[in-house]
Amino acid sequence: MKAQTTFFRRLTSQYRRLLWVLAALCCLNPGGPALAESATLPDQLIGVTQGFLEFTVEDYLASSQTEGRYEIQVNQLDPRLRMAACDKELTATLESPATPIGRVTVKVRCEGSSPWTVFVPAQVKLFRNVVVTTRPLKRAGIIEPGDVTLRERDISLNNQGFLTSTDEAIGQKLVRPMVMDQVVTLVHLEQAEVVRKGDQVVISATSGGLVVKMPGEALSNGGLNEQIRIKNLNSQRVIKARVTAPGQVEVAL
Repeated sequence: MKAQTTFFRRLTSQYRRLLWVLAALCCLNPGGPALAESATLPDQLIGVTQGFLEFTVEDYLASSQTEGRYEIQVNQLDPRLRMAACDKELTATLESPATPIGRVTVKVRCEGSSPWTVFVPAQVKLFRNVVVTTRPLKRAGIIEPGDVTLRERDISLNNQGFLTSTDEAIGQKLVRPMVMDQVVTLVHLEQAEVVRKGDQVVISATSGGLVVKMPGEALSNGGLNEQIRIKNLNSQRVIKARVTAPGQVEVAL
């Protein structure tokens, strides 16, 4: 199926509204005798869909504070499609999904004297700077600074999560191998264990500006910021503490 591609990015709100109004008005029946048998053509439906999606995507990105560049691709409709000319302004709504990113369907309706509804498929691509690999990486390896970088990728169809900072990936353990220039997703990662069961650790207990340190023993494995069971070797009590670094845990008094 062919696709008509239109590029939109950060237009002014006044211009966006103008595009939407013009796209809708072009489908109104002017009522002139030369156009007595006029119809709403596929290109007009595509224009309305493009205008609606441009406005909707801009609003979504602004309200969700999402950075990125987007492209709108509206699928071509059957050129033989002829809907009755609408004597009212066409309405467009997002049929699916809930957010206007990825594969979407727009419902275009005429609520005039000869009502009709057309569903127009489209795709909204969203390009963001995300973490990708700089070389092939092996399973169970720990990601190092030189293993990852930021590059622009289309994440509109990514349903596995993605990272927008290399700091989120560095130090993490890979649960599957990765090829060069592959987007790092959450399913590739496992929190690397920096404390293992039986390790001797330093417990830092904080209360306001006071810090008390004491020896402890890890009773379970743990990654950064994970809560694990620690045995206080002074009191022999078992407590829960947060892993802050290799051999270091912290508990609030």
